[in-house]
Amino acid sequence: MKAVVIGAGIGGLTAGIALGRAGWQVEVLEQARELEPVGSGLVLASNALRALDILGLGDRVRRLSRLEGRAGLRRPDGRWLTHTTEDRVQELYGDSIVVLLRATLVDLLADALGADRLRLGTAVTGVDAARGVVRTGSGELTADLVVAADGIHSPVRTALFPGHPGPSYAGVTAWRGLVRRPDLPIRSSESWGRGTVFGIHALDDDLVYYYATDRSPAGAVHLDERAELLRRFGDWHDPIPAVLEAADAGRILRNDLYYLRTPLPAMHVGRVALLGDAAHPMTPNLGQGAGQAIEDAMVLGHLADGDLSAYTAARLERTAEVVRRSMQVCRITALRNPVAVAVRDQALSLATRLRPDLMLRSMDEILRWRPPTR
Repeated sequence: MKAVVIGAGIGGLTAGIALGRAGWQVEVLEQARELEPVGSGLVLASNALRALDILGLGDRVRRLSRLEGRAGLRRPDGRWLTHTTEDRVQELYGDSIVVLLRATLVDLLADALGADRLRLGTAVTGVDAARGVVRTGSGELTADLVVAADGIHSPVRTALFPGHPGPSYAGVTAWRGLVRRPDLPIRSSESWGRGTVFGIHALDDDLVYYYATDRSPAGAVHLDERAELLRRFGDWHDPIPAVLEAADAGRILRNDLYYLRTPLPAMHVGRVALLGDAAHPMTPNLGQGAGQAIEDAMVLGHLADGDLSAYTAARLERTAEVVRRSMQVCRITALRNPVAVAVRDQALSLATRLRPDLMLRSMDEILRWRPPTR
């Protein structure tokens, strides 16, 4: 049985590994000529870590970075709205939450896949779902299974579901970056203001990953992204000003956020399965973009006979719910009315006093997921 995977991102590489372990002959196609260290940081929670355990990579990822001390949501002045600790995460889910470089995870997955299964510099020009044919600039490939892991603006998804509206703009733009760790205490936290969010996580003793969001018209242009961040967040609690002062303006990534408002009718057509952002793009508010792609890949690898209707049955409803909940949080963080923001913050503080595990329990169904086993 032969499988062709389109896209060598996190979901595509994981699918290649999972299918290879299940006995498939696998070829992963990537249009880039090399796997460059693009992106910045990402979060992997217990659901994704359990899946990586099946692939023999879980402990290697856990060694890269873990929660340190208290972590949670804060106000711009630094006051905690809700929080948890590494010990409590371990107690509830038997695992940690890992923050790491996207490029590091891609490198680990690519090594596990093997260079002989990866074809770089191969652009896909079309797919015949009925016959399992993948057209490339250098010829056609025929497969029993085609996995479309070609990203948020997936050409394969557009071709398979021409009547679907596709991703919708969430009304929010995001900045991401990495800086050298300042000589200040770093707590893994996400601070919520009026329509604004700033997140910060220590990756190790030397490096800090930060991200920020704000409401914005789609496609807005800023001449100096660092200046924009300082204007929005420069007077927030420490260490945010120091992190932004240390940021290199030329290395700040910015992109508008999109999500799939209308779920696909299925996550497969014919011999083609869609995976990750190609199937269910979501806002990053739950930190589950990579995690859900990894879950998709593990379920697909479990279906050794390539039963794609079972794949859709296992994944469509779950991923649609994660997309919905992530966008729900996005809307809450986008509130700008001062009265609504005050009510939101007070409600979070009160709910945390009544239920200290609020932050984790709200993610219970997501974090307790376990990969299928044979």
